[in-house]
Amino acid sequence: MSGLIFAISCLPFKIINLGLHFQYKEFLWLIVPAIILVVLYYELLRWKKRIKKRIGDEQLVNALTPDYSPKKFSIKFLLLLIAFTVGILAVMNLRKPRGSIANNRKGIDIAIALDVSKSMLANDLAPNRLERAKQLIGKLISSMADDRIALVLFAGKAYLQMPLTIDHGAAQLFVAAASPDAIPHQGTVLSDALNMSTKAFSSSDKRFKSIVLLTDGEDHDAAAVSTAKELATQGVMVNTIGIGSVGGATFTDPATGENKKDNDGNIVVSKLNEEVLKEIATNTNGIYLKLESSDETIATLKAQFSQIEKKAFVDMSTMSFKSYYHWFIALMLVFLVVENFISEKKTTAIQ
Repeated sequence: MSGLIFAISCLPFKIINLGLHFQYKEFLWLIVPAIILVVLYYELLRWKKRIKKRIGDEQLVNALTPDYSPKKFSIKFLLLLIAFTVGILAVMNLRKPRGSIANNRKGIDIAIALDVSKSMLANDLAPNRLERAKQLIGKLISSMADDRIALVLFAGKAYLQMPLTIDHGAAQLFVAAASPDAIPHQGTVLSDALNMSTKAFSSSDKRFKSIVLLTDGEDHDAAAVSTAKELATQGVMVNTIGIGSVGGATFTDPATGENKKDNDGNIVVSKLNEEVLKEIATNTNGIYLKLESSDETIATLKAQFSQIEKKAFVDMSTMSFKSYYHWFIALMLVFLVVENFISEKKTTAIQ
């Protein structure tokens, strides 16, 4: 049985030569529960043997369970194991290309890190900082048809909201839905945002990639600049965009509907921290821009991106595939039905 599981686990790597591939290879880890089931099965058999030895008379135990068939019990388990393993293959979706041909594109990888802390609700940019940042990102994505985009949302903690994709329509939806509600931990930790953004990139590439960091720069963490220096050694360019005004503005706390106050009851004034954003950009060969005109900001960013070497990649979004998951589902159901009709009782010969 373990040999069967090993053979199936190797299947995704063998069928590539036939033009077939699994769409969701990440579900291969589900083989682990199957292996655990095998281990538990053998442990159950060992436990049964120990119980028989404790009773002392194996013939007596067999006499007390005359209809029980160990062989059929093993067959039923094997059928369930095969059904489970075939179900894993169904989830992974075996498929092959047909019809449309993939497009070869040449571009760069961009991770957009958007600050969604409550201070981004300040209205020194109309209607507020966050909405202006989202408008900018929307225009930027629309202007970069051949580049792959990833989205990171951050406040007191950073989350990879969307991995690198050429599906810019999906990217626009994620950006439109971004809000302070998306991050339970408030604050602004720039180093965490930078580290999370790098996880969207391939670690093998030392080129082709850039981070665009949009924030008011009110960092609650001193590690941002040192993190930027480390990213520079990995070939990551960080371009920072300051959202807000140096003079600052108050902002409404969504929880109370009133101006945000600190622990002493004073109204909080959120100010754009340009210095830290300039340092991050300078240390990674990037540029710092203060958001005023979206069109001018995008034009400057694209000029900066032109310095990054582009790489070729295959865009599979236009391809059509023939999937075979339904055959695996049918096969799994067959094994389950057969298992259900097999009794654990011995077959009595008709006299």
